[in-house]
Amino acid sequence: MKILIVGAGGIGGYFGGRLLEAGRDVTFLVRPRRAEQLAKHGLSIRSPFGDFDHPSPRLIQASEIRDPYDLILLSCKAYDLDDAVQSIVNAVGPDTAILPALNGMRHLDVLDERFGAHAVLGGLAMIASTMDDDGRILHLNKVHLIVFGERDGSRSERIVAIEAEMARGSFDSRRSDAIVQEMWEKWVFIATGAGITSLMRSTVGDIEAAGGASFARNLLSECAAIATATGFPPSDASLERGRATFTEPGSSLTASMYRDIERGGRTEGEHILGDLLRRGHDASLTPLLHTAYTHVATYEVRRARLAAERDNGLQGS
Repeated sequence: MKILIVGAGGIGGYFGGRLLEAGRDVTFLVRPRRAEQLAKHGLSIRSPFGDFDHPSPRLIQASEIRDPYDLILLSCKAYDLDDAVQSIVNAVGPDTAILPALNGMRHLDVLDERFGAHAVLGGLAMIASTMDDDGRILHLNKVHLIVFGERDGSRSERIVAIEAEMARGSFDSRRSDAIVQEMWEKWVFIATGAGITSLMRSTVGDIEAAGGASFARNLLSECAAIATATGFPPSDASLERGRATFTEPGSSLTASMYRDIERGGRTEGEHILGDLLRRGHDASLTPLLHTAYTHVATYEVRRARLAAERDNGLQGS
């Protein structure tokens, strides 16, 4: 199977690297800066499940793509989706399967409109990972799972082939017959985690110690209510996992959105919190989610303003 990995960061670099480690036919579509890093340092993974280094993974730029791929793993940030869609146009043929591992659900609408719903699978990744200054991928926990499936729940020939291909990698993978339901459950989970840790600017354990457990539980309930109203009520098991995770005493857990804020970077607040809020239609019924979204949106406005001021200062100097 000819596989194109869009992005070589914490998700694409990790799962693509593990497939490369297993001898699969993997090419990474990366931007020039990441290509320079990989050319200099190679692809490096540091993980509790074993390290992996490849000195020269196969790289490609969008302008160099000539032929379609069998499988495209889309692992970009949600705010880079439009650019990513444009970059893979020449890689998508009539039999190409696109497996997005983005957060939220808006990306399905975008991909469906551009490539047709038949080309787009459902998918999600569960992993905590980041990159250091040299571009090494650091696996931060002991979860490395990718889940995928046909959105209508069918067991197609291509999904069986993808299942076999993924099984060769040294990570956990599984086919789901209810992938859209699982994507909604993950969205509820990460919106709660992102909302609570970004708003309070601290770990789950610190929030719990400050008396914030009820806030976390109520935010989870608001997010779950939106999913339920949309036709995808989270299972009792997923809700119980959320309650336990976001109220655990002493937990060092933080969301990647909070970590993005801490380093002054761009966040997926619009896609994870804002889009979920809009799907609820009535913000008065989800005051905590509205507060969390407004907090992150204000951060983004301030970040953009300060960047513009710096640019204007440089231009005037």
